[in-house]
Amino acid sequence: MERKMGKMLLASSVAAAFVLLVVPSEALKEGECEVCLSFLGRFYNSLNEQDVNFTPDSIEEQLIQTCKDVKGKENRFCYYIGATSDAATKIVKEVSRPMSNHVPVNKICEKLKKTDSQICDLKYDKQVDLSTVDLKKLRVKELKKILDEWGESCKGCVEKSDFIRKITDLMPKYAPLAAKSRSEL
Repeated sequence: MERKMGKMLLASSVAAAFVLLVVPSEALKEGECEVCLSFLGRFYNSLNEQDVNFTPDSIEEQLIQTCKDVKGKENRFCYYIGATSDAATKIVKEVSRPMSNHVPVNKICEKLKKTDSQICDLKYDKQVDLSTVDLKKLRVKELKKILDEWGESCKGCVEKSDFIRKITDLMPKYAPLAAKSRSEL
C-alpha cells in the first residue's frame, strides 16, 4: 500500500513538473512590446476603417505599403518583421495570417516575441513637451532630434542658439498648441 502511494505521489509530482516546464508564462508584461502593440493596433484599426478584405495576402500587401511611410522605431519594427525592402528576414506572414483571423494584437506580439525577442525590446523615445520645456537646457542632439522628427534640418546651424531659433520659428507649423502656450508665458 505504501509503495503504491509512493508511486502515485511520484507520478503526480512528475506530471506537475512537466506542466510547469511545458506551459511557460507567455503573457506580455506591462510596457513590453510597446512599439509592436501600438503599431499593429493602429494598423488593424486602419484596415477596418478602409474596409480591406481580411485575407493574409491583402493584409501583407497593406502592411508593406504602410511600412514604407514610417520612421524611427516603427521602421525598425517593420525591418524586424521583414516588411521593408532592406530586411534580411521575412516573417510578415506571422502578422498577416493571424490578423486575417482577427487574432488580438497582443497575441500576435506574443508570438512575434517568441520568434524574435528584439521586436519586444523596441520602445518609443520619450517625447519632449515643447509647451513647457526650456529649449536652452536641452542638448544639441535633442534639438536636432526635434527637427528630424519634423522632417526639417538646420543647414548652417553652428551654435545651440541657431537650433533653438530654427525650432521656435518652425514651432507654429509643427506644434501650434505648444507655440501658442509658449507665447502666453
